[in-house]
Amino acid sequence: MPVIVMSSPKGGAGKTTAATILATELAQRGASVTIIDGDPNRNVVDWAKLGGVPPTLTVIGDVTEDTIVDHIEAASSTSTFVVIDLEGTANLMVSYAISMADFVLIPVQGSQMDAKQAARQIRLIRDQERVTRRKIQFAVVFTRTSPAVTPKTLRHIAERLVELGVPVLKSQLYDREAFRALFSYGGTLEGLRSRGVSNLDAAVNNARALTAEVIEHLRAGAPVEEAA
Repeated sequence: MPVIVMSSPKGGAGKTTAATILATELAQRGASVTIIDGDPNRNVVDWAKLGGVPPTLTVIGDVTEDTIVDHIEAASSTSTFVVIDLEGTANLMVSYAISMADFVLIPVQGSQMDAKQAARQIRLIRDQERVTRRKIQFAVVFTRTSPAVTPKTLRHIAERLVELGVPVLKSQLYDREAFRALFSYGGTLEGLRSRGVSNLDAAVNNARALTAEVIEHLRAGAPVEEAA
């Protein structure tokens, strides 16, 4: 089953938010999903403790370099999708996860610093392709962007990535209160409807668009079980 890795050598790029949103949206479509929390901060594990986790979603923490491969193999045998949240550094755990990935999503905020770190991550993916002797799909996703204004720097970075042949998702993960609220209240975006969170419908539509585009990329590379 598809293994989707969220990876960036820069902390605070939005990996955990993207992983949690993607996993919950897939689970709400009826798919069985496992999130492997490989970040020492264990933010996904803490989110799960708040309750409201979809019944088809499993969260695994306490992952180490010695166990990450076993966890990925076990989750792949039981879940339709495996989503992995990694820490913002380069280490063996990150390399192992990328080597087993069907799709690597690289969260990038609209700054030249983030773009530089994304380039480092792409080199790591290329290195793992050489080690495993197989193609590893990947794409950049812009995170914490404004839904109303596209700054000139962000536009320039996006255009430059396209010129270099780097895949970039059309869907951006906007800076939404609802995405932050998930880690205060737990559960899913739909579960926040009683919390008075602003612009919730826009956040839900954003999450669904991102999820649909990830599935589209996976289907372009290999057959994916339908998540209705």
